[in-house]
Amino acid sequence: MIQRAPVEVRALTLWQPWASAIAYGTKRIENRRWATDYRGWLLIHAGVTIDPAAKYAVMARPFLNRPQPVSAVLGWARLDDCHADDGMCTLWSARGQWHWHLTDVHRLPRPVPWPGARGLWTPTPDLLDQIREAAAHA
Repeated sequence: MIQRAPVEVRALTLWQPWASAIAYGTKRIENRRWATDYRGWLLIHAGVTIDPAAKYAVMARPFLNRPQPVSAVLGWARLDDCHADDGMCTLWSARGQWHWHLTDVHRLPRPVPWPGARGLWTPTPDLLDQIREAAAHA
């Protein structure tokens, strides 16, 4: 992803603490109401919203008392699969949702401020340059 060669990259804005759970933790399934055919690098962007239901999720508790950056890219991962709910593929999986499977997760040493967007969005060349710069200082 850090290469200069043209590589398709998308971004996904998530509520906190879910963005941090991916970038800084062990969350490797993102639950969505919709499927995607996209496979490849995905920037993990923390939106401005904190999920009020997270306080009831046991898996989220380790992230609730830590700083939760908002409106920033926290890292990136490879989206390598998307499948319908098949029972309980991981502890992070939500019933009735599409499970987006993430691998090769990298966190940035410092969040890169950027406004997010809804859905799967395409980062600008400027944002990708900022991500490369931040990652180079890791």
